[in-house]
Amino acid sequence: MHQLTTPREEPPLLTAVASVRDAALLAEVVELRAKNEQLEQALASRAVIDQARGMVMALAPCSSKRAWDLLVDVSQHCNVKLRDVAAALVTTTKDEPLPEQIQRELRRALRRLHSTDRQ
Repeated sequence: MHQLTTPREEPPLLTAVASVRDAALLAEVVELRAKNEQLEQALASRAVIDQARGMVMALAPCSSKRAWDLLVDVSQHCNVKLRDVAAALVTTTKDEPLPEQIQRELRRALRRLHSTDRQ
């Protein structure tokens, strides 16, 4: 005579521990993916900011630190993120016009930079 077997049931405590571990792993994966995405965006932004800084250094001419300060100054006066100011400046190399507000603040920042150099 054959005996029918039923699937073995795991004790509820082991199931609960496994699901807590799974939930913790899932939360960690989600957190790591978010951090990874942030780092990718930061790297991309950094490259654009460095390109814009190089453009300012060539146009102004000034040091890397002064170019950085100038871009930060424009960003703060326009209330636009630094990466967006940099991206707008870099896209001018593709015949895109610089937004008026950024253009105006960039002129002012360049004037301030040159007036400090003369003193």
